[in-house]
Amino acid sequence: MPRSNVTDFQKAVYDSISRVPRGRVTTYALLAQSIGCRSPRAVGQALRRNPFAPKVPCHRVIASALTPGGFNGAKAGTEIARKLRLLAAEGVVFRDGRLADPSRIVRPC
Repeated sequence: MPRSNVTDFQKAVYDSISRVPRGRVTTYALLAQSIGCRSPRAVGQALRRNPFAPKVPCHRVIASALTPGGFNGAKAGTEIARKLRLLAAEGVVFRDGRLADPSRIVRPC
């Protein structure tokens, strides 16, 4: 990743999430585990600062409770609605605030 203001930790997060295919999601916890981190919140903070969106698809990361989680620093409102639209365009659907098809969850490599 060419930007020098991106930390090694952020690079690891962005590289890992880049391997989640279209139409699939992962959780903050699974993403954290994939890079050897014990803090899903730290992963969320890195994603919040993602300067490579939409190439680095941070919208594909959801909460372990299978809820949408956050997006662009927001937990509700227009940003979450935007995240849900992006996911729906990839075939990932939420019903009653939860992921409708848990088989769409993948563990990043």
